[in-house]
Amino acid sequence: MPDLPYRPNVGICLFNAQGLVFAGRAYANPFGWPDPEIFSAGADWALPQGGIDPGEDIVAAARRELWEETGVRSAELVAVTDDWWSYDFPVRGAKIHKLHPFRGQRQRWVAFRFTGSEDEITLAAAHTDEPPEFLEWRWRPLAELPSVAPLHRRQQYRRVVTAFGDIGPA
Repeated sequence: MPDLPYRPNVGICLFNAQGLVFAGRAYANPFGWPDPEIFSAGADWALPQGGIDPGEDIVAAARRELWEETGVRSAELVAVTDDWWSYDFPVRGAKIHKLHPFRGQRQRWVAFRFTGSEDEITLAAAHTDEPPEFLEWRWRPLAELPSVAPLHRRQQYRRVVTAFGDIGPA
């Protein structure tokens, strides 16, 4: 896979007023098929993230992905990482999957503060043409995400904790 490019991607930390972040438990995918990302019991909590369209602004992409995956529109910008961080997919997914042409993802991260009501949050994805990303969600301390995230994303999440770990309650 080393000769394959990284997919441009944005990761999102949505903080509530108490300083906790939105985390979703992903659908089980213990073998990485057809999606090359592996989610298995004990390594299945993730932060929202998604692809950046050509020419799309980082914050605009983060807002779009946040809305697609959670239904959230009520969020104010807190911070954006300056650097791109990459991670490799753990396995090669199916040729039919949108991530097949890529080695992994090259990410920038955006932190938002949730300003809406929790009834705005939906995982059904009925408002999009995409399948749901998460089975369930909860507010969690950012610092615990590296220990419950998919194994191949844990280094990324440690960097996110370093970058956004000082964002506390509103």
